[in-house]
Amino acid sequence: SDLWYLTGFEEPEAAVLLLPGHEEHPFVLFLRERDLKMEIWDGPRVGVDRAREMVGADKAFSIDKLDEELPKLLAGRSSLHYSLGVDPAVDEVVVRSYRKALRTARGRARAPTSIVEPGEALHEMRLVKSLEEIDALRRACAVSAEGHLRGMRVTRPGMTEFELQAEIEHVFRQNGARSPGYPSIVGTGSNACVLHYIENRDTMQDGDLVLVDAGAEVDWYTGDITRTWPVSGEFNGYQRTIYDLVLRAQMEAIALIRPGLEWHEIHECTVQVITEGLVDLGLLEGPVEKAIEDKTFKKYFMHGTGHWLGIDVHDVGAYARDGEKSRPLEPGMCFTIEPGIYFHPEAEDMPKDFLGIGVRLEDDVLVTEDGCEVLTSGVPKEPEEIMEIVGKDA
Repeated sequence: SDLWYLTGFEEPEAAVLLLPGHEEHPFVLFLRERDLKMEIWDGPRVGVDRAREMVGADKAFSIDKLDEELPKLLAGRSSLHYSLGVDPAVDEVVVRSYRKALRTARGRARAPTSIVEPGEALHEMRLVKSLEEIDALRRACAVSAEGHLRGMRVTRPGMTEFELQAEIEHVFRQNGARSPGYPSIVGTGSNACVLHYIENRDTMQDGDLVLVDAGAEVDWYTGDITRTWPVSGEFNGYQRTIYDLVLRAQMEAIALIRPGLEWHEIHECTVQVITEGLVDLGLLEGPVEKAIEDKTFKKYFMHGTGHWLGIDVHDVGAYARDGEKSRPLEPGMCFTIEPGIYFHPEAEDMPKDFLGIGVRLEDDVLVTEDGCEVLTSGVPKEPEEIMEIVGKDA
């Protein structure tokens, strides 16, 4: 993702070396050579000779020459920015080149004296989205919303989870998505209580809820939406009670979002609303402040409220800096808001009336100059709207 962010180059087996201020080649690309036999099997390659024309590289080498050329290119540099520990094979080449550059210099020329983790700077850049990135995210979120709408419309008792997954992902591809941005979660009944349920093989039953967490990747950026709806088109009383509580928590958190709000305040808001609701229902022992302090709410709401979103579904960027509890929000940041409540039937002391109910609602939010924009508003979440849509095309 970092390499694509910096270059727009999509091929595997590649490396980029940026040399700021270099008069001849500030952008050096290592990539695969053209190979007709392999291209017949795997598709066309840019190749070294076309790297300037097609990618904008100032200089290009075969990836096979990384070990040979890197020490020379490091000459005159004070530091090397590289993520150690990601790929051990590449680590060997880079460290070997680094040591060779030091030996070659021996006081006659400058060579890097440190290896610096690039994420501190690069991931801060990725965290605040450009206008072009925001446009890509809007497209990804719009396509993701269309998939969820299709899923709601075709849902019916007796349908399998994988059939519903196929309907949703068909819409993704039909509207230009490269693929789902992550493995789709389609969990009906108590499967909705498994946070990372991806088997998607059971049959949806009349009276159950189905939780769908799915997003489309468009132009390298991904949407991430979760909706929960009744398979039969009607919530029962207990399902509606929990659904309304999760919806209220999400809506109150979204209403808070603005520049300057600290990240942790979003989660604290959803925890407050959900804990108050569970205490009022008699599902948690009060007082509310004690339940929050003792974290007893985690029996039902055990995950965070959101994460950064962008090229990766769990996108890069620090949630706190300089020893602070969490960082303030800035315009251009994009993230999810996804509270949930789960009553897993195998967990201890679960209330019988709510057993097997799992509800999560997730939207993608962009921080603006004076508040926020919900990028995924194209798919409904008000219960009345959902009940009008579910099963319409079944």
